[in-house]
Amino acid sequence: MRSNYLFTSESVSEGHPDKVADQISDAIVDLFLSKDAEARVACETMTTTNRVVLSGEIRGKGIMDQEGNWAPGVREEIERAVRDTVKKIGYEQDGFHWDRLDFANHLHPQSAHIAQGVDAGESKDEGAGDQGIMFGFACDETPDLMPATLYYSHKILERMAADRHSGKAPFLEPDAKSQVTLRYEDGKPAKATAIVVSTQHAKGYDEGTKEAELHAYVKDVVADVLPAQLLGNETVYHINPTGSFEIGGPDGDAGLTGRKIIVDTYGGAAPHGGGAFSGKDPTKVDRSAAYAARYLAKNIVAAGLATRCTIQLAYAIGVSKPLSLYVDTHGTGTVEDSKLEEAIGKIDKLGGLTPRGIRTHLQLNKPIYEKTAAYGHFGRQAEGDLFPWEKTDLVDDLKAALN
Repeated sequence: MRSNYLFTSESVSEGHPDKVADQISDAIVDLFLSKDAEARVACETMTTTNRVVLSGEIRGKGIMDQEGNWAPGVREEIERAVRDTVKKIGYEQDGFHWDRLDFANHLHPQSAHIAQGVDAGESKDEGAGDQGIMFGFACDETPDLMPATLYYSHKILERMAADRHSGKAPFLEPDAKSQVTLRYEDGKPAKATAIVVSTQHAKGYDEGTKEAELHAYVKDVVADVLPAQLLGNETVYHINPTGSFEIGGPDGDAGLTGRKIIVDTYGGAAPHGGGAFSGKDPTKVDRSAAYAARYLAKNIVAAGLATRCTIQLAYAIGVSKPLSLYVDTHGTGTVEDSKLEEAIGKIDKLGGLTPRGIRTHLQLNKPIYEKTAAYGHFGRQAEGDLFPWEKTDLVDDLKAALN
């Protein structure tokens, strides 16, 4: 690994058009899981000027039968969930308004061929919902064991959204992006060399004293979020560098579920398997196995067994057990990586990292997903049922398995 370098990660706000789509898709996942903990959901959302379109495959008791007939009242609940999600984000604009947008629902029954491969039967365990590779990552750069560039990019936008919702910053509109570049020395964050923030704003905040007010506000947020030692004379700010940003969100650009997977994970500091998370129930290993891989990597770092850890899992559709488990501590481990792989295999509570084992241990069959769909699926504090893969309760098990 290089010791001295520049690295950059970006984040996007809850009002970014792709994130609007992600949050709607996960609101549908939560709605269906609240009705049937074993519901199957693959919900894709498209957003554009005053329009939201849903498509995808679903199955679940009290939701839809195999002939495509909706249970009473469910179609209305879906539309209400969509509009409530958009309202909560804060869109009441001429070009995208929670109450006036056109809504189309094209969800349909899950393929019977997929169902037969995934469902458990008398002669087989529940299989993975798809083939694929999933990665998890952790490092000791921040308290939540995340890459610092992404962690601070998220925190800047989270603070701005909180100020917008509270009324502290009424000139902000929902759509925004951030980007943080850090200079690393001896492998550790040393200085922020560039901060980029582009935020949708109220009319008039692109010139004169109002523009200066917006710029000063953003710099104050950055100063509150980043540690003081990272900021200094070499930090260059680019705030709304193109000028006016009044038209944003789905009115400014179409949004689709699953287009911000690097923002969702590790900001480019670790590999990504390619599959999106939002809109998928936890039988889809794109989601649940990626959460499990993060859980394992975070616990390895939290246990002091490494300062940096990448884990890969691989699955085949309809097959319950993972095809492979790979651990890489990037030369920072206190034990051999192969020993960590063996130790993980000895921890019975993980259920062999089968889809059912992951879902059972992390209790993923709950309506907990809408909150994951903005500001990252990882690097969050575990909150009751929320973000259980962020817990560090596997530390003792890992140490015991190594003895």
